[in-house]
Amino acid sequence: MTSKHLPIILFISVCLIWGTTWFAMEIAVKTIPPIFATGLRFLIAAPFLVMLAKRLKQPLIFPQGKMYWMFIVAILYFAIPFTLMIFGEQYISSGLASIIFATMPIAVMIMSKWFLGLRLSKIQTCGLLVAVVSLALILAQEMSLGGDDYLLGFLALGGAVAIHAVMYVFVEKYCKGIPVLTYNALPSLIASVLLFITSLVVEQPDIALFSTDSISAVVYLGVFASVGGIVAYFKLGQVSNPFTASICFLLFPLIALSISTWISGNTISLTSVALLLPLLGGILITKATPEFWQRIRGKSTTPKPVLCEHCMKEIKA
Repeated sequence: MTSKHLPIILFISVCLIWGTTWFAMEIAVKTIPPIFATGLRFLIAAPFLVMLAKRLKQPLIFPQGKMYWMFIVAILYFAIPFTLMIFGEQYISSGLASIIFATMPIAVMIMSKWFLGLRLSKIQTCGLLVAVVSLALILAQEMSLGGDDYLLGFLALGGAVAIHAVMYVFVEKYCKGIPVLTYNALPSLIASVLLFITSLVVEQPDIALFSTDSISAVVYLGVFASVGGIVAYFKLGQVSNPFTASICFLLFPLIALSISTWISGNTISLTSVALLLPLLGGILITKATPEFWQRIRGKSTTPKPVLCEHCMKEIKA
């Protein structure tokens, strides 16, 4: 495998992992309570993340003065939002859940504008509005077809997106520079312990009722989604630009929708399918860089060479 092909392989890997993750959560929650399933997922992932951190010589502990952020990340990045995701899939299809989560870049930009003073261009603002309106119409359409249970699923997934977006902004502000494996390894382990304790009190799970399919799905989530997905996405960000990496958010919902329709027979309405185009287009416009628009217009982004004073005199002579 050459370095030229590595970005393509990583890009495809991320899209496939994220696209299949939602169906795995749908299977997992059929017989395993959501809090316990999320705790088990992170308990499986944590040892792999710890070993990777040690192998790559990344610290396991947050820097001095930021130790308390390990617990904030464990609760507000791992425990609560991931539980909300899998909880929501009890009421809506995996394909629809993936569409809601695909708006993460939009949520991050809104939170960045509020908390970090991020300035959006006019075209980014237009893209943001198109995406938000399209998502609202999709949710309204699907809720009218699915009833009150759908609303509960929407609220759970929407809450997960909002919490993740806020955490992204605050981590960017207060924990910038912390290696990715440091950020994930011990916080995911702490999250698993907290989730197991909560599950024993709230859900009182009966392990005898867990199906083989659900257990296999949780193992998939722990190994491939929580470890493989993290490593592949951040490696993709290193070998390509952030815009290329963010395009994964446009493609994984299509994979998730295809799997949900093909295997489970869960389909969304034709109106919602049509609204996917402006939704994903709005996300693309919002995340696009100035260089991207210059390429679209056919303008070169390569700066013109500047001649020195001596050369200019030679030309004039």
